[in-house]
Amino acid sequence: MTAKEQDTIPPAQIPVALTIAGSDSGGGAGIQADLRTFAFHCVHGTSAITCVTAQNTLGVNRVDAMAVEAVLAQIHAVYTDIGVQGVKTGMLLNQEIITAVAHQLADLQIENLVVDPVMVSRTGAQLIDDAAIASLQNLLLPLAKIITPNRYEAQILSGREIQTLDDMRQAAEIIHQKFGVKTVLVKGGGMAEKWRGVDVWFDGQSLEILTMEPVETKNTHGTGCTLSAAIAANLAKGADLFTAVKQGKHYVHQALQHSLNIGAGQGPVGHFYPLLLENLGKLPSPANQ
Repeated sequence: MTAKEQDTIPPAQIPVALTIAGSDSGGGAGIQADLRTFAFHCVHGTSAITCVTAQNTLGVNRVDAMAVEAVLAQIHAVYTDIGVQGVKTGMLLNQEIITAVAHQLADLQIENLVVDPVMVSRTGAQLIDDAAIASLQNLLLPLAKIITPNRYEAQILSGREIQTLDDMRQAAEIIHQKFGVKTVLVKGGGMAEKWRGVDVWFDGQSLEILTMEPVETKNTHGTGCTLSAAIAANLAKGADLFTAVKQGKHYVHQALQHSLNIGAGQGPVGHFYPLLLENLGKLPSPANQ
């Protein structure tokens, strides 16, 4: 056996995760955030791009949808050759893509499916139209092992306003029953004051309150994408769902503590924070490059 062969990890030992989401040219969210998150967890990351955005820390300037056939072909190519142990969906953009992806995932009988129901931003801006939301609710959510709506998405799904922790609890229960979702994680990142950073888990039997100390930073771009990707990565590695969620929350918390102050607007979380810590003081400043 050669040295090269000795250093090669057997394929069966390499977990694989797939992200089905949009591309963020600014690198803070979407496919780019997901692949960084997979890599951090030592999971091989694969992708199916649903749309290409022109965006930076100040906002989104343009969105171009991929052809439905192109999205499905990407998923098919990955699944039939490499295989996947965990899948997450992010921005699916429109009704046609959502419907096609939901049917394909149902046919493939994906077990570890994490759905980040990207409908509304953390600031409350609706990102997809009502027809797309209906398809997401009726076709994709019932397939998921867990869905991770933010406050405003949970309001749409539950049909109730969310202001308090009790509202979050009731919304989680309503969503679970209304859409046949296996597990709901209502995220509190967009909540005010003492409820910020508090998430509510409900799986039909257990209702858990998951708390992390809020991190004071304006650079929070990509937190939702990162959490769902971390959950999918941990599932791909064989963790049970509740453990995968707790580990995912811990990773996001650490990434927020080491967020990147880049650009003139809202920077991203620090997906590769261990490398930042390891190289602290060793990297040249931009002025010296």
